[in-house]
Amino acid sequence: MKSDIQLKKDVEQELEWDPAIKAAGIGIEVHDGMVTLAGHLKSYTEKLAARKAAQRVEGVKGVVIELEVRLPSENLRTDEDIANAARSVLKWNAGLDENSVQISVEKGHVILTGQVDWAYQAKAAEKAVAPLRGVIIVVNQIKVKTLAKTGDIAGKIEAALKRHAHEEAQHIKVQVGDGTVTLRGKVGSLDEKSAVCNAAWSAPGVWRVIDEMSVGR
Repeated sequence: MKSDIQLKKDVEQELEWDPAIKAAGIGIEVHDGMVTLAGHLKSYTEKLAARKAAQRVEGVKGVVIELEVRLPSENLRTDEDIANAARSVLKWNAGLDENSVQISVEKGHVILTGQVDWAYQAKAAEKAVAPLRGVIIVVNQIKVKTLAKTGDIAGKIEAALKRHAHEEAQHIKVQVGDGTVTLRGKVGSLDEKSAVCNAAWSAPGVWRVIDEMSVGR
């Protein structure tokens, strides 16, 4: 098992290696495998990239984000400009119904609402809007229609886990209620945890995934 000192060094190197991140603006603290990232970044996508980079490091049990987005003057946009740009990119997204997602913007904070058939569509909408200039944060409140019964959802998730993450599936308990999936158990890494969560998100009728899994060998 890596020490906190070694984990901090590995996270620092991973952040510096990723070309999407200006690592000089990020401070790192590690305690019992939990990594805290703090500081100021120039875009929301850079903030997301920093979180993913830390999660990629073997031995990291969790990542706490205390990063603030401070947009440079050339990236500042009015809320109206951001809303219009967001509507445009969602309109041209082939995976979404043109009227399924509604957008509101306040001081660079984008809130997505509406209803879609699949969870991946809600995530695709968020992913499409996140890189737009002027965006400080995206709050995804899009709902997913219930297309399957609770028992069907649980069965499909368990089958997917066996296909995509067979070893992890043996240690994970899946609980489903009203489209909400709760995952409990232990996985070996954050990458394995991500694979399990992705399997849950891919099931029909799932609109929320609660991750209560722990990381450790």
